[in-house]
Amino acid sequence: MAVVGEEVSNKQVVLKDYGTGFPKESDLEVRTITIRLKIPEGSKAVLVKNLYLSCDPYLCLRMLKPEPDRPSFVEPYKLGSPIIGFGVAKVLESGHPNFKKGDLVWGTTEWEEYSLITSPEGLFKIEHTDVPLSYYTGILGMPGLTAYVGFHHICSPRKGDRVFVSAASGAVGQLVGQFAKLMDCYVVGSAGSKEKVDLLLNKFGFDGAFNYKEEQDLNMALKRYFPEGIDIYFENVGGKMLDSVLLNMRIHGRIAVCGMISQYPLVQPDGVHNLLCVLVKQIHMEGFLVYDHIDQHLKFLDTVLPLIREGKITYVEDIAEGIESALLPWSASLLAATLASNWWWLLVNELALVCMYIYAVEEIAGKSSACMYVGRKTKLPAVCEESLIIDSVKN
Repeated sequence: MAVVGEEVSNKQVVLKDYGTGFPKESDLEVRTITIRLKIPEGSKAVLVKNLYLSCDPYLCLRMLKPEPDRPSFVEPYKLGSPIIGFGVAKVLESGHPNFKKGDLVWGTTEWEEYSLITSPEGLFKIEHTDVPLSYYTGILGMPGLTAYVGFHHICSPRKGDRVFVSAASGAVGQLVGQFAKLMDCYVVGSAGSKEKVDLLLNKFGFDGAFNYKEEQDLNMALKRYFPEGIDIYFENVGGKMLDSVLLNMRIHGRIAVCGMISQYPLVQPDGVHNLLCVLVKQIHMEGFLVYDHIDQHLKFLDTVLPLIREGKITYVEDIAEGIESALLPWSASLLAATLASNWWWLLVNELALVCMYIYAVEEIAGKSSACMYVGRKTKLPAVCEESLIIDSVKN
């Protein structure tokens, strides 16, 4: 264990080149620098040891070459600088009155082993540790709050509503569907593989689910599941899916635009042809950014934590080990299965990186958890500590 004040090596994942489509593995590189584990004298900075880092679909936008006419809600990364995202960390030293040594926090950090966070206003102290810490990069973090705000505040759900969720097996979609089921809604989701469809039906309790890749006509697929139309659409995909949904919305339907992952890397985005439906059907369609709703986080925790503890909501994570594994999500062979379906990736540090179909080894607060790898040909300990491990999905 590194000691505050000493000089240590610090592995980082940095952006080497901007992409023009989906990011590629070659656009990123792992480098090692030296860092002194000490905050500047008189500074309000916080020095942390990163434990979990998350790889979210919106990061694609930050890795694209800047274009003046490209719409984006985030600034592009600087070449040669570490990737910035959400994570879980342990405070090693603090000059900020809100944090002290030993605190567990979640929020904005960099993809590296150790981070000196000069503006810790983006960090939140973790008060509830009876759930896996990795949950604060997922169900209890940004994705969870996104699902909560988007569904309950933007969609204004009512009991019995007919709800459709695209990219429904992703970090946000799986929660939206479960929130809807708790309100006795009829819920259908789309996903990109048979395994994910099975997950929606058998793990998350969706009433229906289909593999959009196997549907020749999305409009007809939606009519099959929603013969009376859709009241609520939680939009994660955009493009042809959105166009088909508009044809199937009911009068006064509500659409929460959370993401459009299919459009992020496109130089020429797909056009939407059925916008007249918004007028004719008097549809309320609203985009939202979770950053504008951070003030809802405590209320969100008060709502969701009891549901987790009572087993009324379940959650699936994918975990990979080592900061070098941060390059794996961007390999061409994984993009379709991961980013395009809004799959949730965790990068776990010690480095246990929570990625596709891996359970990782991590020592947190003196507790060692080890998990079984179920996907690639990499050797990991086949020991599991049930209290800190969640289900994995074989693909």
